[in-house]
Amino acid sequence: MPKQTGDLCMKKELKKKKSISEIEFDELERSFSRSHDFQKVKYSNRQTGLCFSFIYFKTLTDQKMITKNLLPQLLQGEFNKIDDLKKLLPSASIQICEDLSKAEHLLLNGYVMVTVEAEKQKAAFMAAKCSYVRELTHPEVEQTVIGPKEAFVESLGNNLNLIRKRLPISELIIEEYIIGSISRTVVAVLYIEGITNTDYVSMVKERIENIDFDEITDSSYIGQLISDNKNSPFPQLLDTERPDRAAAVLAEGKIVIAIDGSPHVLITPTTFSEFFSSFEDYFLNWTIASFARILRAFSVIFSIQITSIYVATLTYHMELIPTDLLGTLVTSRQHIPLPPFYEALMLELVIELLREAGARLPTKIGQTIGIVGGIVIGTASVQAGLTSNVLLIIIALAALASFTTPVYKMNNTIRFLRFPFLFFANLWGFVGVLFCSCILLTHMIRLTSLGRPFLEPFYPPRYRDLKDSFLRFPFQPLRPLYLRTQNPHRFQPQPKSKVKRDIDE
Repeated sequence: MPKQTGDLCMKKELKKKKSISEIEFDELERSFSRSHDFQKVKYSNRQTGLCFSFIYFKTLTDQKMITKNLLPQLLQGEFNKIDDLKKLLPSASIQICEDLSKAEHLLLNGYVMVTVEAEKQKAAFMAAKCSYVRELTHPEVEQTVIGPKEAFVESLGNNLNLIRKRLPISELIIEEYIIGSISRTVVAVLYIEGITNTDYVSMVKERIENIDFDEITDSSYIGQLISDNKNSPFPQLLDTERPDRAAAVLAEGKIVIAIDGSPHVLITPTTFSEFFSSFEDYFLNWTIASFARILRAFSVIFSIQITSIYVATLTYHMELIPTDLLGTLVTSRQHIPLPPFYEALMLELVIELLREAGARLPTKIGQTIGIVGGIVIGTASVQAGLTSNVLLIIIALAALASFTTPVYKMNNTIRFLRFPFLFFANLWGFVGVLFCSCILLTHMIRLTSLGRPFLEPFYPPRYRDLKDSFLRFPFQPLRPLYLRTQNPHRFQPQPKSKVKRDIDE
């Protein structure tokens, strides 16, 4: 008797659960029916007379796939119950569920729901998602002359395919997460098992799982939410639109984060020097690549400090100007009513306005505005006596030097840093420039990326990693030391005994 009573109780509980799920689905259907793109269409099988319904969102599903592939088979074949769908439709994406609580998630992800009036507690879901994906194009931000010309697009599946085909190994692990209470964005974490440090992988997973945000649109959202220091002007995760670069850093032992709907992926951990290295450097001879990296480093220093040095010299340190140059500066400034600080500040703001206008306008108009606006405004300001021609040349060179940075987000940081240096130079001269440099250096020393020092390999010093920082030596047999990889060896260096000797030796 107790056993029979227990069975009866279990049956009652099951019936109660099913009835509750049916009530919840009816409420969900009424909620969906308020949207114009929600469709519920009833059909009848011609052989068995079975009545069934298609429930879907027409803005998310492929209408041609429904009318050509799904519907004819169900209208003409032997369709007696839900389980017959797997026989009638040779598709691996069919899911037959008795728990209707998953209906909302599947319908909003492009699935078609099939219900039968005789089986109200069962439903079948078939994938018929209609996705509009941009075709593969050339990289727009990280353009290179040599190397592959493929770039990521807004489809996560396509992006993972571009990486997977470059790393066709079973050790490449892809783990997906759903982030965003409203957007329900798919975020994928990629790493190579056996190479990547497990502590880094656990840290990235933990930070992504702890994200509490309503709507994720782009990878930049994730980059800001999981950064070590959210108030720093420096980006602490490197973003790239190149699949070849993403595959290369995975082989080094780093972690790649890809987001559905974003044409950029995030790379972590990263260092300060990586933001000034183009992936094209690895396609060139190491001497030429090293020269290009040194040129970029000096360009950054020049772009940040040249305007502040000009203001500090003319305001506090006139005695440092050579006699031959002093006459030129006096001649260029003899009719200028503004102090050097306001003159430089005005030109810096004009350059930023032209840059923003050129970036926001259509391509052809933006290029015209940038070129014509710069020439017209620069010439007119000199002729009107508002600025000196020497400062105009310095500002133009500083703006040009800032464009040598390969990563756009670091370019924005460099543009921003020029203004604090300018204010401190006007306040205390060279002492102010030195003070601002100390503040900047202190902040960078304290900054970390996924718990690793941002200034590595300079601080703390890692002499082995210096061979691929602002200099690029020939390909190294060992992976970067700061990544603490499980397998530090990339390849075995060629023994000297196997080196081919010249015929005359």
